[in-house]
Amino acid sequence: MNRIFADNYETKTDYLPWQELGLTKTATGYGKKIETTQKIKYGGKWYRIYCDIYSNIGVCYILPKGQKIYVE
Repeated sequence: MNRIFADNYETKTDYLPWQELGLTKTATGYGKKIETTQKIKYGGKWYRIYCDIYSNIGVCYILPKGQKIYVE
């Protein structure tokens, strides 16, 4: 499993329009590939951090070149 630690990388907050309005992507807030407000600089590029959230547990990751890399 590929993973990186966010503490070792530059991060920033970048809201999407619906996030600025205080909305969630799904009615429940749970789901797959939920965009977070955070981005991480990996390999010289900024990537949005996504999260799969089910039953109060979330797994966060980025998708450089379509490869899932988990962010802790």
